[in-house]
Amino acid sequence: MTAPRSRPTRVLTRGSFSESTRISEILRKETVGGALLLLGTVLALVWINSPAGDSYSALRDHTVGPESLHLDLSLGTWAADGLLAIFFFVVGLELKREFVAGDLRDPGRAALPILAALGGVVVPALIYVLVNLNTGGGALDGWAIPTATDIAFALAVLAIISTHLPTGLRTFLLTLAVVDDLVAVTIIAVFYTAELDLLPLAAAVVPLGLFALAVQRRVRSWWLLLPLAAATWVLIHESGVHATVAGVLLGFTVPVIRSAAAGGPQAGPGLAEHFEHRLRPISAGVAVPIFAFFAAGVEIGGLSGLTESLSDPIALGIIAGLVLGKPIGILGTAWLTARFTHASLDDELSWLDVLGVALLGGIGFTVSLLIGDLAFGAGSTADDHVKVGILVGSLTAGALAAVLVKSRDRVYERMALAESVDLDADGVPDVYQRPRRDGTEEPGADRDS
Repeated sequence: MTAPRSRPTRVLTRGSFSESTRISEILRKETVGGALLLLGTVLALVWINSPAGDSYSALRDHTVGPESLHLDLSLGTWAADGLLAIFFFVVGLELKREFVAGDLRDPGRAALPILAALGGVVVPALIYVLVNLNTGGGALDGWAIPTATDIAFALAVLAIISTHLPTGLRTFLLTLAVVDDLVAVTIIAVFYTAELDLLPLAAAVVPLGLFALAVQRRVRSWWLLLPLAAATWVLIHESGVHATVAGVLLGFTVPVIRSAAAGGPQAGPGLAEHFEHRLRPISAGVAVPIFAFFAAGVEIGGLSGLTESLSDPIALGIIAGLVLGKPIGILGTAWLTARFTHASLDDELSWLDVLGVALLGGIGFTVSLLIGDLAFGAGSTADDHVKVGILVGSLTAGALAAVLVKSRDRVYERMALAESVDLDADGVPDVYQRPRRDGTEEPGADRDS
């Protein structure tokens, strides 16, 4: 007697209703942040290339902070080291939440986006290295620049073209960006730490541990948590490790789920949800746009200056990594993963849709600019060419993604309409409560949001 054939695993499905609602809320905030990021970038480019460009440079390079603590930093450095620590704190919260209570806690659902994200890191890096093998002058130091995905910039593109990207693809894009950020902060800590001072690094364990103890006990008092977080940041900055790593480490300490012992008779949401709700608007609406304003300012020098920048193999490697490497790495790895695990896409999606998201993954901006500064030094000629490469590569990837995604918008509009119908008026759209075409149940009837 032949054993019954198991049903193929479905990937890029809607997920649960509560998870879909949470992700939609996150992406709405990031979309606003993306618009402000674009505004800050355009303002910086216009200002530095105007007759008043020297005043932009003077503002960016103006030094403030206590010299005794080695914190007499330029405003541009404060934006990169300080404000981006807030961004990476939110990244740490989101990473922990995904692995503890989100889709990444399920190995079956997590495998495809995680492996696709890793493919989207490895292939762009390889392409950059191949383009710059014989360049010399330390060009290979920039290998990690085209590996990042900027979720806010990607969502700004989606908002501009007014598309109805389905929940499964939005979740896939957010997961790609979250895993990208984890890889990016690891790369920064491991490969872009020139000198390591172990004493302040060891000392940072003390305020970090006290912060962890406080949040585990559900302490929310800013007058206690903020000084502990600041002390952790200062000591990690002093150690030589990039200070944004402190943000991720602090985020990892915050509990996602409240234990019954700590919060009453039943478990519930931990402080991570509270902090994310408070800090994500600051991260997306203030920290990242200000960083973009100070980091994106590059004197292009007209058509001849643009031509000179784009003739540099460093810029060409970045563009090729973002426009070609990212979609090849993401789509190729996702397809191979599905092929070898016998998984299939959700009923109404095709691999063309995955390519659209993969092209959106080629929009690398915030973290790419940060790695460019670390690799070549802010203000250097190579760093200026890096910025041009990032801008051209991101805009090209965004334009290609916009064309492809918009061409599929009728399908997405139909799916979005189906996800809004609630005939029984129970607060959960009907599509989350009916069986799929293959006979398996939708995983979305929960109402734990």
